[in-house]
This record gives sequence, structure tokens and C-alpha cells, in this order.
Amino acid sequence: MTRLHAAFTKPHPALVCFITAGDGDTAANLDALVAGGADVIELGMPFTDPMADGPAIQAANLRSLGKGTTTADILSIATGFRARHPDVPLILMGYANPMVRRGPEWFADEASKAGVDGVICVDLAPEEDADLGPALRAKGIAPIRLATPTTDAARLPTVLDGASGFLYYVSVAGVTGKQQASGGSIGAAVARLKAATDLPVAVGFGIRTPAQAAEVARVADGVVVGSAIVELIAEHGKDAPGPVRDYIASLSEAVRKARK
Repeated sequence: MTRLHAAFTKPHPALVCFITAGDGDTAANLDALVAGGADVIELGMPFTDPMADGPAIQAANLRSLGKGTTTADILSIATGFRARHPDVPLILMGYANPMVRRGPEWFADEASKAGVDGVICVDLAPEEDADLGPALRAKGIAPIRLATPTTDAARLPTVLDGASGFLYYVSVAGVTGKQQASGGSIGAAVARLKAATDLPVAVGFGIRTPAQAAEVARVADGVVVGSAIVELIAEHGKDAPGPVRDYIASLSEAVRKARK
């Protein structure tokens, strides 16, 4: 059983947490996510033009790049995380340029050595899977795809073709952190997606409070939280691990109790 499969077959929906690599004390913040109860971690690869991200994650990208964070640094962070947390799934999330500029095989090989379980490449369309997907699959790394409210029945099979790990449902048409879809629309969307795939469906974009996390957890296999965590890191700087751990613990408790 893979780490991702194990995370999505627990008695409760998976809590998926995102932070940006190189923003703040990344290793300590990653440890805080685990201590708070995160089931899956997404590590953002900073990029100059993060077009799917709202102001909070854009600012985190700029802070990280301003410190000179490189792909080698990100892989080193991942390697350290894997040594400390051998059982927690780790996903790299970012944009195509840093992932393919040295060749997809190089990236997949280095990610595999670092203990990465999956990759979300935001700006690589399913039709361009050949640019990265085969290299990832050859190393046992899950190419995780995104579906949105505008992914219709005609396009969904293309999105799912070659996908693994889980399906990330972006619950709003827009950028991260700015708005949240209604519970009713999320429930209907998740039901539609689950009718088309056996992959777990995790829902993200705009989830901030324990109440919102619980509402999503009642209908989805996973709950993704990112911008709110990134904002805590921006607010608290080097002192962020404590507040991050406590915030994640509040979300984790809500997710675990959502179906009881």
C-alpha cells in the first residue's frame, strides 16, 4: 500500500495541508503540520508567475524566491522531511517550468530520491501529459490532476486518464484563498466526480475554518487547506510553528468528527 493510499483509507477524510517551500522555517513548519494532524502535505515550489494562486501564496512565492530558494533546496527540504516522517505522504505542487527545464526524467528521479509521493503541476494540461506524466509514473510518483466546476462530462475522462493518488477538486472558478463554494454545490460536484473515478476526491480553495473543513469532510475524501496556513506563516515568521500546529489541530479535530 502506498503512503497516499493509506492516507485516504483512514477512518476519516484526509486533511491535506499546503505550505510554500522556502517561506519561513520550512522544516519546522512541516513538522508542525504533522504534529497538528495533517494526513497529506503539499509542498509548494515557488515560481515567478503562480497564476492559480491568490495574494497570500503569491506573496509566499516572492518571499521564498527573494531568499534565493532553488529546486535543489526544495528537494533537500523534501529529503529531510521524508527522513523525519517516513509515513506521511508528501506532494510537490507547482508549475511546469521548474519541473521540466532539466528534463522530466531528471525531475522525476530527483523527486523519487527525495521520497516524494505525488506531483501536482498546475499549468500542465492533461493533453500535455507526455511532458511529465510518463517520467513520474516510471518512478512510482502519482501525477495528481485538478478538476474544476467547469470540467464537464466531455472533458473529465481526459483529466482522469493517467491520473493517480487522488483527484483534486478546485471548488471555485478563481484563484486560491479568495472565496469558497457552497456545501451543496461541493456535494453535487463530488458525487459527479466519484461516479466517474475510483480515485479519492479532495476538495480545496477557500477552506479556512474548522466549520468549513467539517462541511467539506462530510461529502469528500479529503479537505485541502493552503492560503490560511501560508497567512499564519507570514504573520508569525520564525515563531509560526506553534500557531500553525494549533490551527491544524483545530482543523484535524473538525475533519475527524465530521461524519460522527
